[in-house]
Amino acid sequence: MHSEIMAPLPGRQQDILRRALSDKVVRIKDLAADFGVHEMTVRRDIDALCEQGKLLRVHGGAQLLERTAEELSQSMRASQNVDAKERIARAALNLIQDGDTVALDASTTSLALARLLPARQVQAITCSLDAANVLAAGGVPFLMAGGNFHAPARSFVGAFFTDTIERLHPDLVFFSAKGYTPDAGFTDPHLPEVGAKRALVRSGSSVVALVDSSKFGRKALATIADHSDINTLITDAEPDAELKSRLDNDDIQLIVAP
Repeated sequence: MHSEIMAPLPGRQQDILRRALSDKVVRIKDLAADFGVHEMTVRRDIDALCEQGKLLRVHGGAQLLERTAEELSQSMRASQNVDAKERIARAALNLIQDGDTVALDASTTSLALARLLPARQVQAITCSLDAANVLAAGGVPFLMAGGNFHAPARSFVGAFFTDTIERLHPDLVFFSAKGYTPDAGFTDPHLPEVGAKRALVRSGSSVVALVDSSKFGRKALATIADHSDINTLITDAEPDAELKSRLDNDDIQLIVAP
């Protein structure tokens, strides 16, 4: 991992960090009651995390430093539904032919695909710092589309990115989303990411959505793409009959990763 935030820590300290991510400020008294330990034990855990630069002490407890919150959020996102993402990535690789130019968004599912790309003779385009590191390590030639750095996703976004990607024409674009419904389409809560993903989707000759089934039925703030924008949907489990019918009616190829 690029970050030290998820380096091995005692389980209770990991739990304290996760609680601080959701609650912003954690109180020693509350943590002691929830964990069933003495307040002094929690205080020692918090002191240790403060010494490591992960927490900042406040009266009665602690809060996450901004950098720590960004790293923890990214690390937790990368650790969710790992098996499904890897299966989806393997199915996506089957769509790629030698000589293709493929574009990857900053999702962790696209990152899983980036790890497989050395198996093909391709040129890649990415806006993800993590994907760029993986591609470089795998010897895959790639173009890094830069812009403003968006720390929560470790990606590049903004006007410079969209201006660059609008001048490029990849054969295949792979992207993911936080939510998907047939009516709202593929959605994400982070507006900078939405703008970058939209531009990426518009650039591709063929557009492939990589969406694990846990995202079905969820709707986030803004739409990245709707059915008219994509050619293929790859997921990890059979969708219900209604969704399959909608995909079929809109002439979208459905691939369920084995």
